Amino acid sequence: MKQSESLGLLLDHTQDKIALLDADGTFTYANQAAERILGFEPSELIGENAFEYIHPDDVDEVRAAFDRAIERDTLVEETVEYRHRTGDGGWVWLESRMYNLADDRLDGYVISSRDVTDRVAAERERMETATRLEELATISPDVLWMVDADWSELLFVNAAFEEVYGIDVETYRADPSTFLEAVHPDDRDGVRDAMARLSAGESVEMEYRVNPEEAYDRWVWVQGEPIVRDGEVVRITGFTRDVTERRRRERQLVVMDNLLRHNLRNDLNVILGRAELIDDELSGATEHTEAIRRVGEKLLETAEKEREVIDLITGQQASEAIELHRVVEESVECVRDRHPECTVEIESVEPTVVDSRPELVLAVTELLENAVQHCDAERPRVTVTLAHAGDRAELVVEDDHEPIPSFESDVLTGDHDMTNVYHSSGLGFWLVYWAVELSNGTVDVETGEESGNRITVSLPRAE
Repeated sequence: MKQSESLGLLLDHTQDKIALLDADGTFTYANQAAERILGFEPSELIGENAFEYIHPDDVDEVRAAFDRAIERDTLVEETVEYRHRTGDGGWVWLESRMYNLADDRLDGYVISSRDVTDRVAAERERMETATRLEELATISPDVLWMVDADWSELLFVNAAFEEVYGIDVETYRADPSTFLEAVHPDDRDGVRDAMARLSAGESVEMEYRVNPEEAYDRWVWVQGEPIVRDGEVVRITGFTRDVTERRRRERQLVVMDNLLRHNLRNDLNVILGRAELIDDELSGATEHTEAIRRVGEKLLETAEKEREVIDLITGQQASEAIELHRVVEESVECVRDRHPECTVEIESVEPTVVDSRPELVLAVTELLENAVQHCDAERPRVTVTLAHAGDRAELVVEDDHEPIPSFESDVLTGDHDMTNVYHSSGLGFWLVYWAVELSNGTVDVETGEESGNRITVSLPRAE
């Protein structure tokens, strides 16, 4: 067997496509890998010009690399990536190394190629993902940031940082310790502690004041996460959200809460006391004083529910695992004690744990009491069912009373018009709506034409 034949057999077993091209780019040899990679028999390529198989968008770059290689006097290697046509009319990405070996035994210049289609696709996907993330970071009003494990180097921060924190990004990048200068002096110890806990591998969530340019009048909510590799924190990343408006609204709600709780309650108690005096001193005034007492007590009840609503809206409590079946049973007993004249029946209750805000307990009781209080029947009847529906829990409260008006049921389902809030009869349904919404739940209301209401509360079950 000739040496050239032995070499050909050896090349046929290599993973890379090996080809020889003359100075014009015509194939003078191709090994068997051409069939595996490109779908062409080697014999189909011999005598063909290689550049006619290259994608039109890539051919100029490949031709220039080939010319550079063969025109050099010294041994060189040129590497280029491009798309090559396949036997079925498709395209495959090749990485080719071109050599200008000067050997009379070789009938052309050596081109060694390997299929890099998967790598190119992965790189392009990574680039597209990085581009999308960069675009999101650019337009995001939240501050996205990443630092090293000891907070000595800023690895990434988006443009929102300057507006929120009030310091220049380049200043922060050059000296990361300047970050604390943007934090309110009274909050710095807490922030330092949070930074230490993140460096130790603990997730952190907190609120504090920032921006010396605005007299530290901005509030931010920050969530940080340590990136751990092999048990060691290597980076810390997170985001910062401006919650100044939310804090301002909370303060306003607290003011209104204090007004209703103290001023309104005190004034109503005076009115109710005067009504009793009038009733004692004036004969024939009972009908009027009863109306005063009835309306006054209703307003006091509304003020109490207002307090519960304010606590629900402004509270920062997270959802927790709640045994809903026990809540239902306790609420039923509570309503039975308060309203012995009514019938509240539990049809069936499956043991159920849900992820919910603690205020859900108030919401369940409110649904039952509403069904009882707004009934014109001599002996109100309400039934309760709790069952599983996939990964959700469904609490159903049914009655045979008059249909709930749409302006009331719309509050429960979230279809309410905030401009018409004054039409609803009280804050009870608002309490139910917000407690369920903050627990990632939904409320559905079905009413009969003449009587009967069916309220279904759907909540996510806990793992």
